[in-house]
Formats: sequence, C-alpha cells, structure tokens
Amino acid sequence: ALQFLWSDSLNHLLFQSLLLRDAFRHMEPFPGPPAHWLFGHVLEFKQDGEDLYKVVKWGQKYPYAFPMWFGPFVCFLNIHHPDYVKTILASTEPKDNFAYRFIESWIGEGLLVSKGQKWFRHRRLLTPGFHYDVLKPYVKLMSDSANTMLAKWERYAKTGESFELFEHVSLMTLDSILKCAFSYNSNCQTEGLSVYELSNLINLRFRTFPYHNDLIFYFSPHGFRYRKACKVAHNHTAEVVRKRKEALKQEKEPGYIQTKRNLDFLDILLCARDENQQGLSDEDIRAEVDTFMFEGHDTTASGISFILYCLACHPEHQKKCRDEIMQTLEGKDSMEWDDLSKIPYTTMCIKESLRLYPPVPGISRHVTKPLTFFDGRTIPAGCNVGTSIFGIHRNPTIWENPDVFDPLRFLPENVSMRSPHAFVPFAAGPRNCIGQNFAMNEMKAVVALTLKRYQLIEDPDWKPKIIPRLVLRSLNGIHIKIKPVPLNPGGDIRIL
Repeated sequence: ALQFLWSDSLNHLLFQSLLLRDAFRHMEPFPGPPAHWLFGHVLEFKQDGEDLYKVVKWGQKYPYAFPMWFGPFVCFLNIHHPDYVKTILASTEPKDNFAYRFIESWIGEGLLVSKGQKWFRHRRLLTPGFHYDVLKPYVKLMSDSANTMLAKWERYAKTGESFELFEHVSLMTLDSILKCAFSYNSNCQTEGLSVYELSNLINLRFRTFPYHNDLIFYFSPHGFRYRKACKVAHNHTAEVVRKRKEALKQEKEPGYIQTKRNLDFLDILLCARDENQQGLSDEDIRAEVDTFMFEGHDTTASGISFILYCLACHPEHQKKCRDEIMQTLEGKDSMEWDDLSKIPYTTMCIKESLRLYPPVPGISRHVTKPLTFFDGRTIPAGCNVGTSIFGIHRNPTIWENPDVFDPLRFLPENVSMRSPHAFVPFAAGPRNCIGQNFAMNEMKAVVALTLKRYQLIEDPDWKPKIIPRLVLRSLNGIHIKIKPVPLNPGGDIRIL
C-alpha cells in the first residue's frame, strides 16, 4: 500500500508540473492579483476572518473572473458574476479533481463528487427521495429535534449568558437527518456525535501544500487522525445500513414499509432500481449515506446558525418574523407541512441570511471541453473553475449596499428584476443541490420554533470571524444571548 502511495504521489507531482506551463498560458486573458512564484495566493489568506472579504475586493478590481493559485501547480479561475456563473452551472461538468479528491476517502463517490453516467444514474434513482410526499412527514421530525435543542437552551435563557450556537445546531441537524432520512434515533443531542474532526482535517489538508501529497499526509499526525475519524464515521454508517437491511428482509407484504413507518431516503436507496432492474451496490449505498450524513446536516447547521445570528443583530426584522410565526402557529409547539408556506417574511429573512452567509461559500468544476463566456473569453478543457458564491452574493454591481441585511430584496417584484444566477446558495442547473427543499423546510421549521420560544439578542463582544471550511464557519464561533418570550394573561406576546 505504501509503495502504491509513493508511486501515485510521484505520478501526481509529475502530471501537475507538466500542466503548469499550460495553466499559465490559459490564464493570460484573465488578469488577477499578483501571485507568489511558489505559494501562489496561499500566503494572502491569513485565516483571520477576512479572507472571503479579500476575495470580494479582488472581484471589484477584476470584474467577472480572475485566477487564484494554490501552490505552484494548482490554479482555479475564480468567477463571481451571474453571467459567468450561468455558463458553468448550466453545464453538467464534474466537480474538480483536486479539492474534492480530499473528501472522497470519507464520503466516497456519492452525488457530491461522482460524474458522468454514474452521477446521472444516481441522481435519477435518488430524486424520488425528495418528492414532497416523502418530505411532508419530515417536518414533524424536524420540529421534534428543534424542540430538544430549544429545551437545552432554557439555562441560557435563565442566566442571560452568551453561548455558542453552531455546535448545538449541528447536533440538532444531525439528529434531524438521522431521524428523517434514516429513521434512526441516535440521541446525539444528549450523547454527542459529530463530524467536526473530519471537516477540519480536510480543510487543513487543502490549505497545507505538502499535505496535497498522499504519502506525506498519510504519515503525518493529521493523516493518522483523519483515518481514525473516517473509520468511526464509516462504522456508524455501516451500522445504520446493516440494521435497515435486516429490517427489510423481514418485510412480508408489498407496501408494508409504508404502513409500518414513513418511507425514507434509506428505503429509496436500498430499493431503487433502474430500467434494467439493477440497484445500487453496497459501496454506492454507503457513499450516498455518508454524503447525505454530511451534506444533510453540516450545511444546514451553518445556514441556521447564521440565520439566528442575523435575526439577533436585527431585532426589528426578528419582531416581524415572530408576529408572523405566532399568527401561523396559533399556540402549536410544532410546525406542520402547511405552515411552511404561511411565513413569507420569515422566508425572506432566511434567504437574505443565506445571501450574506451562504453555507457553501464556493464550489468548483473541472472543464472537460472548451468553455466560452458571454464576453468572448475562453478557457480550454482541463481547467478548474471556482464559483465564489460568497463573491456573487456580495457583488456590488448586482446588489445595492451588498453588506446590508435587507430581506425586502426577496420580494417577488425585486427577485424578478435580477438574474436567477445572482442568488445561488444551493448552486443551480442540473448539478444543483438535490436536498435544497429538505434544507429550506428545516430552516423554516427551526427558525419558527426558535422565535416562538426565545428572543434572540446580539452579543457585541462576539463578532463572527467567518472562514471557508467545507461549510461556512466562524473562527471564534457564533454567539448570541436569549430571553424567553412569554405570553401575558391576555395571550398576547410580550417581549421581555
């Protein structure tokens, strides 16, 4: 195995060096910030909470697109304008074969990283798992998970102390995805279970140029920790799949699953068949389960955490949301499917937070054929294109006062005046996020139940220092304070 790693690493370095000269030539039509001959732009990123804003500033100086170098061999054309984004996201080009390869040993070749016919087949087989009939019963399960989290927050409401949101929300969304997609009660909100370690190690590897070499990373302390964390995650996945397979073997009658419990994503994975009556292999099933364990909770946790933070910072919008939610819920302690469409102002606030703090701040594709953008500039096959979602969402040529929180941007009449590619928190085109409706439903349910129970208050001593990881995170956490929202004797809301 070590001999294979050594040979593979040498071949990878040789291949990259041969491509270096071509990469320089291909990027000539796209001027960009000066790069170090060895480190590229890596030294420009200080991991201090300002890196994403630096990319936005570069975008103002270099409209539409500019090259970004990671080390001496790896270059991405960073695009940050809807007209450019439309070209790349309208295609079915695969994810890049550099950044995403670091995650494959964890989540395998699931929908996130697969390509070609395999991606097309899996996408078609899994799409029924996100039909609204399947999503409907999930809202109650999401509400249950949210209420478990909110009950834990009682002590913060009593003391008024500041607390960090992300870890609480991450455990809640993990609890929710396990209940909804896998009908699995993990009790993770009280017993603990997280993928923090894997996410952080993958991002550390991407930022550390020597770790791009498989052999160096394998022998490093971080490589050891990564393999150990992967083993734990894979064992957990295998246990979830094993138990469901045993349950399915015991089914006697057709349709028994639906009468016993709600049809979930794992049922669809295990029972999916193509036109040749071929299902997914055990390896494919594990990859898709691992993919949705990550994508179904970590991205949503980032989104919810920053939504609650934004509402804490803007009490006037928070109040409008709460009034709307109270009228919709009419005293209920749980959201229902029909309630999701009755909170339009809250939905606009959610979208505005997703604009300012997109859970996935950037995505990248590998171009397999020449690609010409609307202004006539072309990149050849073999190039990597990075779509800066954070940059698009804060592009001042698209958004007036882009750093200001303004939910009215998402009034229907305002939306109709913008390019549909100006707001892409779930990407767009054929490779958009298959679970975006699941995610939006969960964000609505959690925000509604949180605002019904608590007043969110900004802590001025803790301003998030945002950083791009696998999802958008904060170096110093996301902190708020809360107070209970009681009812007065007449039943009206009274904010303490």
